[in-house]
Amino acid sequence: MTYLYFSLHPLPALTAALASSPSAQVGQLDYRRFPDGESYLQLRSDCQDKDVVVLHSLQNPDQDFLALLFLATALKQQGAKRVGLLAPYLAYMRQDIAFKPGELITSQVFAQLISSHFDWLLTVDPHLHRIQALEQIYSIPCVTLHVAPLLHRWIKDHIDRPLLIGPDSESAQWVELAAQTYGMPSLVLEKERFGDRDVQVALPSMTQWHEHRPVLVDDIISSGHTLLNSIAQLQVLGFRHCTCVTIHGIFAEDSYEKLKASGADIISTTTLAHISNQIDVSQTIVTALENFLHDN
Repeated sequence: MTYLYFSLHPLPALTAALASSPSAQVGQLDYRRFPDGESYLQLRSDCQDKDVVVLHSLQNPDQDFLALLFLATALKQQGAKRVGLLAPYLAYMRQDIAFKPGELITSQVFAQLISSHFDWLLTVDPHLHRIQALEQIYSIPCVTLHVAPLLHRWIKDHIDRPLLIGPDSESAQWVELAAQTYGMPSLVLEKERFGDRDVQVALPSMTQWHEHRPVLVDDIISSGHTLLNSIAQLQVLGFRHCTCVTIHGIFAEDSYEKLKASGADIISTTTLAHISNQIDVSQTIVTALENFLHDN
């Protein structure tokens, strides 16, 4: 079983893992933007009757999405047998319900667009909340990888006496699993959101944990406001050093600089390329990808 893979914006760790696989062949692509912002795309590899993987993490969907659909269309026009999307980070999972009259449920529309251009989807820990599984909104086969055990292992190997903290109820699944697996103490904070950049969290009594190092665990760091609020309150309680561990490090705007300025250590996986990458999940992704292609 061999397959071609193309990428608009390579992820270094994952690209290296693919390059080392005997089953993977790099597809040659000429992709650039004209001065007016429009995309130019030319395939330079023969994809007739081949399985094709498009590698693209979707942290900038509005900027890159049209080029992604152009690439999928070009591959099918050139005779690719199947075209799948390998998106370690999957965007547009936040708006899964209409909170106010007239709001668009963008997660559903985004899923329809992906499903109409690709034959399957593989992603890592999508931000599922009210949606229980991707197949509820995607009409193509979906492979969902869970890499939380790799985060937990990193914490166990690198942090002395960790206290796992989930910054909100959605993060409870990650800290509770680590607590069960390794016997680490854990707690989950209560969060109240007043706007995109206005978040307040409530901390319980922390007296019994003063000899531990707080480790804030979440699936995504985007604006960082929840973590910054949590770190500030922990520091008031006497915890001078915190570590933030995440799967997807988006770090919108200047959030990474603010988190570093708070004194926290910031650790992320390689689903998105960033200076904070310390947990390599690329081989896990490649293994799951090739198992899927072999079985389907």
